[in-house]
Amino acid sequence: AHTQAALQAQLEAQQAQAQVPVPQAQDHGGPSIMERFKRMLPPSFKGESDPLLAESWLREIEKIFRAIRCADDDMVTLATYMLQERSDVWWSSLLRTRFEGGAAEVFWDEFVRL
Repeated sequence: AHTQAALQAQLEAQQAQAQVPVPQAQDHGGPSIMERFKRMLPPSFKGESDPLLAESWLREIEKIFRAIRCADDDMVTLATYMLQERSDVWWSSLLRTRFEGGAAEVFWDEFVRL
């Protein structure tokens, strides 16, 4: 009877453990926001001096954000992932000088005004 009680207690402990929800890294095991963003083939931006090209790039990126229902918190990270060459150097130096090496969070409405 003692062994059966021990087995029963062990079984109950295992069942209780199985019911503890496991936190999901992403949205219920689906693709991450970065994967969804990259699937939309976002355009890169190299820092062209023509303001119309910059405006066009921002509009394309914002269309993708709407399509994938991107949270505000992820927008700057995703957009700056697509910066290349001069624009990437500009962003890196801005992070160091103006945003405390990336410690200060940059929001989308602020990024667009830069």
